[in-house]
Amino acid sequence: MRTGRSTGAAITALAAFLARVAGAGAQEIVELPGEDRWLEADFEEVYRVGAADGEEWEMFSEIVSPGFDASGNLYLFDRRASRIIVVDPSGQLLREFGHEGDGPGEFRSALAMAVMRDGRVVVGDAQHRAYLVFDANGEFERDVRMDADAGRVTVPWMWPESGGESVIVGTRNAGFFTVHSEGASPEIGRPPASRPIQRLILTGEVMTREPVAEGWAPPRTASVVGEGYSRRGFEPELHVGVLPGGMVAYSDSSAYAIKIASRETGISRILTRPVSPAPVTERMKQAERDRRQESLDEFLGGFGIAGVDIAGSGIREGRLEAIRALEFFEEIPVIRYLMTSWNGTIWVQRSGDGPRASGPIDVLTPDGCYVGSYPTGATGLPRAFGPGGLAAFVERDALDVQTVVVRRVPLHDTLCR
Repeated sequence: MRTGRSTGAAITALAAFLARVAGAGAQEIVELPGEDRWLEADFEEVYRVGAADGEEWEMFSEIVSPGFDASGNLYLFDRRASRIIVVDPSGQLLREFGHEGDGPGEFRSALAMAVMRDGRVVVGDAQHRAYLVFDANGEFERDVRMDADAGRVTVPWMWPESGGESVIVGTRNAGFFTVHSEGASPEIGRPPASRPIQRLILTGEVMTREPVAEGWAPPRTASVVGEGYSRRGFEPELHVGVLPGGMVAYSDSSAYAIKIASRETGISRILTRPVSPAPVTERMKQAERDRRQESLDEFLGGFGIAGVDIAGSGIREGRLEAIRALEFFEEIPVIRYLMTSWNGTIWVQRSGDGPRASGPIDVLTPDGCYVGSYPTGATGLPRAFGPGGLAAFVERDALDVQTVVVRRVPLHDTLCR
């Protein structure tokens, strides 16, 4: 574990942030212990679905945005196959719905899903420019249009609120693209000063937004790629989790600083641990450039579109030039991912020994209790939490087949009392 004072950008961003919120009535800064308290990851396996030679419904291609309803049913969005699979608490298929198409309730470019407690499902579809709402039986109910004047839209990750007709959204990185009207010439706008966390209200024909919190956005450089400002390598992402009572937990910098906030109170608490971000070295930068070039070659190599050899065209050279010119954030963010459970615990995956390695997973409570940490490699981070300690883990086997494993994890809600 790396301990000590935060360095460089982390301490600068955190100090600036604390100065801002101090004047806005921040209530409490909680300094959590620096010594790790190890937990046992002896989770009970409830069931697993997904296999290369299983039933047709469980041959997954790309599972994203899994979610549970209040009955413990698990919803799996297979994005490449444009379908949603629902299994019961024992792992048996309940239903499938959704398919690609241009009609009402059909998917054109469905990118993210949120599952409400009552079983309703919200799907964000970029080409439909709408959020599609399905009832608890998987029947298409209605669509809610995105901003009417948006010529270019993005679908951010969505987190369902425990009640009502709304979801929480936040843009994970600080990349910036101008939103322009249909037919208008795109213009390069100013880089964002913040990364908003918003509540999308889906009761009307067109969605409405309510601000919940403002995440910090790393300062942009003068480098511009296409229509947007370039994003530096290893830049800290915005990680968001929804808590009971209309609260959110989020991390937005390279420091270990988790903000607890709501629309009504603003930021009420900041949870910190004395874990320092690692500085980015020249070796790390070159390794990241090499990794991106290998990924580019794997994606483009030998493939053509409409008879054009992409690998031999100017497209590849342009991408390579962007990789060679890539700029970097000065340190590796401490926090790699963040998830919240139904009872309000916060699971925080720290960075490991390498720039893209995952480290230990801390378990915290919003009121400032450090429950403990799961050692590196003892468990992955759940991709979704459900009632009664249910948690869904998306894994890949030795043949790279995607599998979803549901386990029962400790609630951790009595260990700090």
